[in-house]
Amino acid sequence: MAKCKVVGINFDHFHMGDLLRNAFDHPDVDLVGICDVDPARMVDAVKAFSISQDDVYTDYRECLEKTKPDLVILCPAAAQHGEWVEKVAPFGCDIMVEKPFAATLAEADQMIAAMNASGHRLAINWPLAWVPSHCTAKRLIDEGLIGEVIEFHHYGGNRGPLWHVADKVERTAEQVEQEKPNSWFYKASAGGGSLLDYAGYGTTLGTWYMNGRKPIEVTCVVDQPAGLEVDEHSVIVCRYHTGLSKVETRWGTFTDPWTNQPQPKCGFVIVGTEGTIASEDYGKTIHVQTRDCPEGKDVPSDELKEPRQDPIQYLVDVIRRDSDVEGILSTEISRIGQQIVDSAVLSAREKRTVELLP
Repeated sequence: MAKCKVVGINFDHFHMGDLLRNAFDHPDVDLVGICDVDPARMVDAVKAFSISQDDVYTDYRECLEKTKPDLVILCPAAAQHGEWVEKVAPFGCDIMVEKPFAATLAEADQMIAAMNASGHRLAINWPLAWVPSHCTAKRLIDEGLIGEVIEFHHYGGNRGPLWHVADKVERTAEQVEQEKPNSWFYKASAGGGSLLDYAGYGTTLGTWYMNGRKPIEVTCVVDQPAGLEVDEHSVIVCRYHTGLSKVETRWGTFTDPWTNQPQPKCGFVIVGTEGTIASEDYGKTIHVQTRDCPEGKDVPSDELKEPRQDPIQYLVDVIRRDSDVEGILSTEISRIGQQIVDSAVLSAREKRTVELLP
């Protein structure tokens, strides 16, 4: 079969480098182009993946018309997700948007409508969806090991979005401070802040663990750091008919979880009617309690197999099989996560508990 043609458009989010690497390493993918209005932002990708200058574009229309891709990777600022999906959708290709879903629920619905009109698939990539420990937790939940999930607790974050670039290459404190004033991550109008950047991980994976159940109401508190227009710390409490769950986001953890777990540790605790699971980000094991083993035991994290090792691998398989996007990358699960985030934003702004937004 012909290779799947992939392009990457808009380098606002540094995760573009990681996703292009997934595409570059896939034997059945032809990375046919990259595009950004600022050529300087594509220099590292050109070098890393030996991309010809003929395949480097600054006009997305020219890029799409010439390359005719099967799949477009989009990494714009959060508040521009709707705009970019609407721009690309008419070109007749599947689209994967890097997390979060959007800056608002209205924007998420705008994206869904644009893709429904095009007749093609939309996937929302959550990098934690490819972490073996969290996938192992989901497998055990689906197997019924801990009964019905009644609550989940997520602590998520890192030192901050400017402390690293693609492939988790670290930056200095001086570089971080120099970039902060110009970074979209720190601009409210662009969808910046830890709540919008990171809460979607907890709300969306939590919804995945809850098998699509929705909370009844949401309460949220955010910090107000001096000199910044966005938050760096948020706490969301969701009330379900089974009890309370919590999602906490933090830019400014003591260490990054992919190098050394900070305290509190980044990851999930999932409580069921018959047991509990603790799944740390990037953990080699997960800790499980059951009625038969109340003292708990460590269970090795699964070794992920093709085609579920990374988002490009998964979506190439979806395209090959002409099937639907399922699970955590689906708009159905991600939209519920966005409902919770939007409700949290409203709660924080009005300093009150709110019903889940429709």
